[in-house]
Amino acid sequence: MTRKAAIPHKRAKQFAQRVIRLAERLFFVCFVSFVVAPLLAGAGETKTLLFFGDSLTAGLGLEDPSTQAFPALIQQKIEAAGLPWRVVNAGLSGETSAGGLRRVDWILRQRVDVFVLELGGNDGLRGLPPETTRANLQTIIDRVREKSPATKIVLAGIAAPPNMGADFTHTFAAIFPELTEKNGVPFIPFLLEGVGGRPEFNQPDGIHPNIQGHAIVAETVWTVLKPLL
Repeated sequence: MTRKAAIPHKRAKQFAQRVIRLAERLFFVCFVSFVVAPLLAGAGETKTLLFFGDSLTAGLGLEDPSTQAFPALIQQKIEAAGLPWRVVNAGLSGETSAGGLRRVDWILRQRVDVFVLELGGNDGLRGLPPETTRANLQTIIDRVREKSPATKIVLAGIAAPPNMGADFTHTFAAIFPELTEKNGVPFIPFLLEGVGGRPEFNQPDGIHPNIQGHAIVAETVWTVLKPLL
């Protein structure tokens, strides 16, 4: 090969190498922009944990529910753990499962990543038919899944007062594990574990937890929620 022929060949080789390096850099930029960056953004994105319940969630009777009710205490635990979650307390005093069903669509207008369903206590206090409570809670679960399939649902169990009779309390208590098994959702077996029936952890009405009671409830709830967050 002559020198004159070798020079164009060398230049072509150098040009090809430059094209390859440019392509590699372009691939790297695209990979960072379209793969790595979104993952990093998602990792730091604040997600929403929503408590959908009645007066137990709302913190009825507390001096400052916004800091003393168990959802607020869960927010404190989240912040202490450095997790990117915000808590929304959607508890409404006096709410029944039927009332929750009527307002769940409005609640779901916002993005919800974890939905904690705490309803049924007032149904039990009023002696409403357990099959109605079960149907309402199931429909709420169905609505959440329909409107936001990615949302994780957590079900909190509650008990009816013993003065309703053994048959009623047994049938009522069975609602929650049955729904848990049917829907395959994480379960808080008894929201008031260690609090219900303990005067020192309840307000004078004997139903709603006091500050100390809400701290215990928060620990019970956190045991189930922490792995999800």
